[in-house]
Amino acid sequence: MAKSALLVMDVQRDVVAIADDGSGYLPRLRRAIDGARAAEIPVIYVVMGLRPGAPEISPRNKVMANVVRAGLFTEGEPGTEIHDEVVPRQGEVVVTKRRGSAFSGSDLDLVLRARDIDSLVLTGIATSAVVLSTLWRAIDLDFGVTVLSDGCLDTDPVVHTMLTEKLFPQWAEVLTIEDWLTAIASRQ
Repeated sequence: MAKSALLVMDVQRDVVAIADDGSGYLPRLRRAIDGARAAEIPVIYVVMGLRPGAPEISPRNKVMANVVRAGLFTEGEPGTEIHDEVVPRQGEVVVTKRRGSAFSGSDLDLVLRARDIDSLVLTGIATSAVVLSTLWRAIDLDFGVTVLSDGCLDTDPVVHTMLTEKLFPQWAEVLTIEDWLTAIASRQ
């Protein structure tokens, strides 16, 4: 039987301020987190964190250079903290990554393997960034993957819809939070 973990990725104050579309994203995500905890599914938080001055970012990396110019993700800055509505509980793991994928520049794979986790449930901001890149890497590492479509958010709703309805279903199970909660409740 698969042992899953719920990944809550890049739900940081500055990111939420940019991406939140007023659709109730944080309360929905909170419901998924609470459901995972109730089902004893580990909740693992993934945050982007860059050292002051971003020495780990090459100016050749257009995406990350834009992030640095925007002043996002500097470790220790209030905007880099996990949003208050979905904060981790005592003992829940927070992984810091240095690039788009939750696996890039982090010890996520080590944390997952140490806990014998072989299946990931992905949520986060943005669908076209951390979710997409983490999905690809998780597949390459032979993890089972579920994407919670309404547990992801993107600044471009058309891209979000294309990814969650057209592309992701080719590689992973795609469920709504409610459908996932029903599925995990039926296994208990």
